[in-house]
Amino acid sequence: MNGWINQLAVNLCGMRLSARVDYALRAVTELASVTKAGRSRPVTADQIARAQEIPPKFLESILLQLRRGGVVQAQRGPEGGYWLARPAEEISLAEVIRVIDGPLAHIRGQRPEQLGYTGAARALQDVWIALRASERQILELVTIADVAQNLLPEQVTKLAADPDAWT
Repeated sequence: MNGWINQLAVNLCGMRLSARVDYALRAVTELASVTKAGRSRPVTADQIARAQEIPPKFLESILLQLRRGGVVQAQRGPEGGYWLARPAEEISLAEVIRVIDGPLAHIRGQRPEQLGYTGAARALQDVWIALRASERQILELVTIADVAQNLLPEQVTKLAADPDAWT
């Protein structure tokens, strides 16, 4: 499963995702994998870091962001740890990405609809908006539960099955 998440992080629609997003998606997926019948036990940051090979100090700051963003909950103490704030079926990849890195598509730090192209390049704005819509369509469709259970939506498996998608 680690390999699949890494491929998603690197190859999805040619977009570049930060290490923070990659680690956040892996951490949240790890939390989803320990949830049984809608109930989850707290998992320590060290357990997540070991299971997903994430640098522990880096993971702590990511988990704090995810907690502030309402994706995970936390409890301190000997019985403490982290767990998903909602069922994994209700948490999309897009939500996790937005919590960690903000809006999905930016061009030079701006949202595509805020760009002002002129002349021959005017149509580029439509291209960036279409690209964002395409990314959003996939990232909103796929949930953390889909990834944790390795049961991706058919639309995603069809796209990933195309050999050209891997190059």
